[in-house]
Amino acid sequence: MEHTCPFCNPSIGDAAFARSRNFLAVYNLAPILPGHSLIIPRKHIESMLELDESMLTEMIDFARKVTRLLQKVFDTEGFNWSIQDREIAGQTIMHLHLHIVLRYPGDLPEPGDWYPKLQENAGQLLDSGARERLTPEEMQKIVSRLRMEKLEEF
Repeated sequence: MEHTCPFCNPSIGDAAFARSRNFLAVYNLAPILPGHSLIIPRKHIESMLELDESMLTEMIDFARKVTRLLQKVFDTEGFNWSIQDREIAGQTIMHLHLHIVLRYPGDLPEPGDWYPKLQENAGQLLDSGARERLTPEEMQKIVSRLRMEKLEEF
């Protein structure tokens, strides 16, 4: 049986802008808000509960560094982190991923309105093909800027 996980596809490297030993920071192809990125394990891991202590520590430390980088590049202080673990919790790609959603003054009617966007029906789910996606040119521009800024931050 062929493994079809999009986060295991080598092309995910095109969207990656930072790396640690076991994780990648990937810009979301269909961002909720500017700066929306993902932290994903380099190897196929479905659940956060599969991480040992050292990988969990690495993931959180790496996510903090990436969040600081995103805050600098996108000029904002606020952010939300979210993990949907397993289908019953809203996970749409069965590969662990931490969403980093940057927040801006007045970006949504209420501060908590970002979360329902993660819980919408299957046709509009965060990771589905139905969401509006960045063009390859838009993605390349953002990822290139993040990679350049990363050299100073990491």
